Amino acid sequence: MRPGGSRPCSSSCATRTCGRGPMSRDWRSWWDRWMPFGTRPRRRGRAASSVARTRPCTSSCRVSRAPPIARPTRPCSPTSSPSPPTCSPPRKGGRVQPVFTAAEMRALDARAIEKLGTPGPQLMENAGRGAAAAIVREWPPIRGKRVTILCGKGNNGGDGFVVARHLKSNGARPRVLLLGRRAEVTGDAAQALRRWRGRVEEIKGEDGFASVRSALAEADLVVDALLGTGLTGAAHGLIAHAIELANDVCGRGAIPVVALDLPSGLASDGGLLLGPAIRADMTVTFAGLKRALLLYPAAEHAGRVIVVPIGVPEAEVGRGVTTFLLEESDVRGLFPRRRPDTHKGTYGHLLVVAGSLGKSGAAALAGSAALRSGVGLCTVATASSQQPIVAGFAMELMTEALVETAGRTIAFKAKERIDELAAQRDAVAVGPGLSLDAESQALARALVSEVPRPMIVDADALSALAGHLDLLEEASSPRVLTPHPGEMARMLEMTVTQVQADRIEIVRETCVRYRVHLVLKGARSVLGCPDGRVFINPTGNPGMASGGSGDVLTGMIGAFLARRFDPLAALQAGCYFHGLAGDLAAADRGEEGLIASDIIRAIPAALTPSLR
Repeated sequence: MRPGGSRPCSSSCATRTCGRGPMSRDWRSWWDRWMPFGTRPRRRGRAASSVARTRPCTSSCRVSRAPPIARPTRPCSPTSSPSPPTCSPPRKGGRVQPVFTAAEMRALDARAIEKLGTPGPQLMENAGRGAAAAIVREWPPIRGKRVTILCGKGNNGGDGFVVARHLKSNGARPRVLLLGRRAEVTGDAAQALRRWRGRVEEIKGEDGFASVRSALAEADLVVDALLGTGLTGAAHGLIAHAIELANDVCGRGAIPVVALDLPSGLASDGGLLLGPAIRADMTVTFAGLKRALLLYPAAEHAGRVIVVPIGVPEAEVGRGVTTFLLEESDVRGLFPRRRPDTHKGTYGHLLVVAGSLGKSGAAALAGSAALRSGVGLCTVATASSQQPIVAGFAMELMTEALVETAGRTIAFKAKERIDELAAQRDAVAVGPGLSLDAESQALARALVSEVPRPMIVDADALSALAGHLDLLEEASSPRVLTPHPGEMARMLEMTVTQVQADRIEIVRETCVRYRVHLVLKGARSVLGCPDGRVFINPTGNPGMASGGSGDVLTGMIGAFLARRFDPLAALQAGCYFHGLAGDLAAADRGEEGLIASDIIRAIPAALTPSLR
């Protein structure tokens, strides 16, 4: 989501909402000094930032333009201590923000009630009070505003009754509509309804929708409390009609819509749209993020997202959860200030095996991205006819001409030389522009299974693994895979639709089964590791959907592997800062026409907060 709006609320606030973009005058001065002569872009007006920084504005604020980063709630696994010399210390244990399924939320509620002794009605009261407070804060002054609250018969409707009561106490004029009969409201929601004590309009059938339309049309604000996280199929009946009517009357922004916990009609556990769903301007979600708020296309319905606590201790919130939101705090500690006595060997040497006729640019982009990511040295080994092209791309790249096929791709005979080169490097990247030539594909399979170095496997090397995934189990060193949905589908012999339907669990199962680290690229990339944990990356923008962007990511992850980060840290840092570099580039140059080399130019600023 791309913010605009007011200035951040404090100097420590990382939420970019000032509309000026992340490139300050100092940043631009640095940019001009850094850019090679003759390639400096023409200065343009400052664009509104497409980057939604995710740190809350204050300790109590949970508002952000993208799903917010609240105080983390689960320990990260520490990285292994790299052998000296090292450019980054082992990561310190921290907490990461959990992303819940519906079952995990039910388990959290049960623990809160049974283990912590918090009654269900109190949890509902905490949630509704927090949601009302967020509404009061976001739409001041609330006094006198007409607020239409659409309530279902379940607990989400109960949250709506609590919100109505607290908004009324703040001077608002709530109008509560119940899709069903009062007698059908049971459990904690029934208690919340009794405490409301105000008028409730019962919508018992289609003939009641004239009242719904008028209530929506006359409102200054609409609150969606129809369905919560329990939906598993498409909304139907009166609820579906109410959703469609709300979307029709309110539009996107004509009348603001606030969803409680999850926009009604979304299934909590995935990103697919199963039927009609509320298009909210803001979602107030309880206790923690839900998958549907992060994964597209469902996430488009969430608007801004606010997380409010429900009275459960932070240490308890993430217990048993295995999916998390990747945050800058998870990766920032990997880049301490460089010691003055370091040298290029301190920062590792990456070997990139890539390129073929017509695809030498992929090899050059990966190598250049690695250099901009701070690796000490980078050697690109490519087909002999392509070596001069790659060498001319960046003077800082070292190159190696390899034996090639008649089609000017890397021949299998080059493996012996690649083995020699890899033995003297810290990590290897294989695949960008390698080609689908049979010899090159056989070479890729041999390298993946036999090279005893940490390796990132991308592009055409991933295609080589289709039907041969067992080779990953033969590798003696970590393997990091970076497929897009099409490559993932080919590797797993599935359809792209099947992959996209269950991105998180497919990544998790693949990583556990083959003991690999993997990122499934796309909007909100999904990262997995062999222990079953999965992370969702919030950075990046549609402008990055252009050729070469994936090669840049390969170079970045490869650089961090060569810098002796453990594989998970390298994967997390590569994905997060790749997206952030794209966001910085888009903020300066716009999303339209953004190219891979624009991302490369922004990598140093992404890695260095003081330059943003």
